[in-house]
Amino acid sequence: MTAPNIGFISLGCPKALVDSERILTKLRSEGYTISPTYKDADLVVVNTCGFIDAAVEESLDSIGEAIAQNGRVIVTGCLGAREGEIRARHPEVLKVTGTHALEEVIASVHEHLPPPHDPFTSLVPPQGIKLTPRHYAYLKISEGCNHRCTFCIIPSMRGDLVSRPVDEVLREAERLALAGVKELLIVSQDTSAYGLDLKYRPFDWKGRQVRTRFYELAEALGELGIWIRMHYVYPYPHVDEVIPLMAEGKILPYLDIPFQHANSRILKLMKRPAASQNNLERIRAWREICPDITLRSTFIVGFPGETEEEFEELLQFLTDAQLDRIGCFAYSPVKGAAANDLPNAVPEAVKEERLARFMAHQAEISAARLQRRIGRVETVLVEEVVEEGAVARSKTDAPEIDGQVYIDGATHLKVGDLVQVELEEADDYDLWGRLI
Repeated sequence: MTAPNIGFISLGCPKALVDSERILTKLRSEGYTISPTYKDADLVVVNTCGFIDAAVEESLDSIGEAIAQNGRVIVTGCLGAREGEIRARHPEVLKVTGTHALEEVIASVHEHLPPPHDPFTSLVPPQGIKLTPRHYAYLKISEGCNHRCTFCIIPSMRGDLVSRPVDEVLREAERLALAGVKELLIVSQDTSAYGLDLKYRPFDWKGRQVRTRFYELAEALGELGIWIRMHYVYPYPHVDEVIPLMAEGKILPYLDIPFQHANSRILKLMKRPAASQNNLERIRAWREICPDITLRSTFIVGFPGETEEEFEELLQFLTDAQLDRIGCFAYSPVKGAAANDLPNAVPEAVKEERLARFMAHQAEISAARLQRRIGRVETVLVEEVVEEGAVARSKTDAPEIDGQVYIDGATHLKVGDLVQVELEEADDYDLWGRLI
């Protein structure tokens, strides 16, 4: 008996990747096999992204490619909330579902490609099907978001905050650790708001009560003995509580905080949470407690109404804050976003010029901060082994978005190894080191 074969395309952010992993885990547990090619697949599922216009186009193009190469396509994910737009371009799709639609996706697969009835094919590893390498995994702790940032349409696609009970999250984390995962990347739309919707309800975990709350989650995860990296954290005052856990080595000294801007007027136009917080003062306090903390952030330049003086204020914030890792985007109107109605749009040429200046400014800061680490001995996690040696990540580097550490000649290492290196060279974003 030949098992039905599913092709899968996963687009968008790590939170969407976790959704894809859950769908694949369920399908694999039912006896479906996963095809790496269109040709061998009996049906293709496309998990889409609809966050910005470029992501929408990528999703629509991927759907079109799947239809052209295979012909039988089910669409899910964020763009699924705009079914009319999908069907206008691709009327041939078999089914369109939105986010949080695992059961609906599975039911659609069953309808168009019935599951096998051989129980011996229903074998899935305890950690489920993962789309990341074996040594790291994303752990999604909640869905949705309570904020209404004017440039963002995520709440309209994913809804308000819905936190997973803390015992459920910890059980998944433990399964992943036991399966050999060396690093867990904690993701959600607003990680620091975790548990707010559950009123921080406590659950039993290993004979004790643990509250569904950011600090308590971080503390419990820190007991697993693996790298724990926090993403998408807003600078609320209660985040201060987690910094001592970093100083003690319980979780990685790393925070991904999407500041988006530094000017108070622009932040108010963006309707950013914690817009009134003194972020520079908070950063200084964090570094006093944990001098090695790595701070990553993302920013938007050219937001409607942004003046040259307000942009210069943002550059000064970079100088004062000395952030380690930065992502930046020129503002792009997103269909359905409230910011589209704001006056005084910034010309495209000005946006691109500001983006270039921003990145050049930050590159100097990044290069100087990396130079300070030359001569230090650090633990790194091996990502890849190539002909010239090994490519690794330090505790300061999240996969795919931050820098890397190159170890020349270390071809005997294996992916997932944790090794010690002495750092010898640096450029704007990456480091070179030797094994010790």
